Amino acid sequence: MSTGTANLNINVYTESTPNPATMKFLVNKLLINNSLDFPTKESAEKSPFAKELFRFNFVTGVFFANNFVTITKTETADWADIEPILKEFVKGAVESELKIQEKAEEELASFEGSETEIKIQQILHDYVRPAVEQDGGAISYKSFNEGVVTVELRGSCSGCPSSTITLKAGIENLLKRMVTEVTEVVSEAL
Repeated sequence: MSTGTANLNINVYTESTPNPATMKFLVNKLLINNSLDFPTKESAEKSPFAKELFRFNFVTGVFFANNFVTITKTETADWADIEPILKEFVKGAVESELKIQEKAEEELASFEGSETEIKIQQILHDYVRPAVEQDGGAISYKSFNEGVVTVELRGSCSGCPSSTITLKAGIENLLKRMVTEVTEVVSEAL
C-alpha cells in the first residue's frame, strides 16, 4: 500500500473569498486538472466527494479546481462553527482519495471559433482564470456576438456581491484594451 498519497501528509488551510457565503479549502495536493461546479445537491450525483459534503445540512454548493474546494454554506451557519468540521472532512477525503467525479473527463484548454474568439478565450485562460481561481471561483467563455463577450462565473464568483465589479471593471476593461472588437462583457445567469 505505497500509493503516492499514503506517504503525503495532507494539510488543509482555509482562505476567505469575496463572497461571505463561501470559503476556500486548500490542500497540498492537486485535486483536479480542470474545475467542476456542483451548485446543488442534485448536481453532485456523479461526485462521491461532493455528495459526501452535501450530507452536511449547512452545505449548499461545492466547487473544485486545482488544489482547492470552495464550499458555500447556508445563511444561518457560522464559519466559526463549521470550518473545523469541514477542514477535517476535506483532509480525510483527500487522504482516502475519495473521487471528485466517477469518470475523469479531462478538459484541456482548446479554443474554438474565429480568430477574435480564440484571442478572447486565450486572454480569459491566461490572465483572468488565475485571478478568479485565487478567489475560489472559475470563469468560462460562452460566446462572442456583435462585440459582446458572454462568460459564466462559477464557484464563489456565482452570486458574489463583488462579481459585477470584477466583471465590468476588471475583465471588461482588460478585454476592451487587448481586443478592439470587444465592446462589453456580460455574465450568463446560472
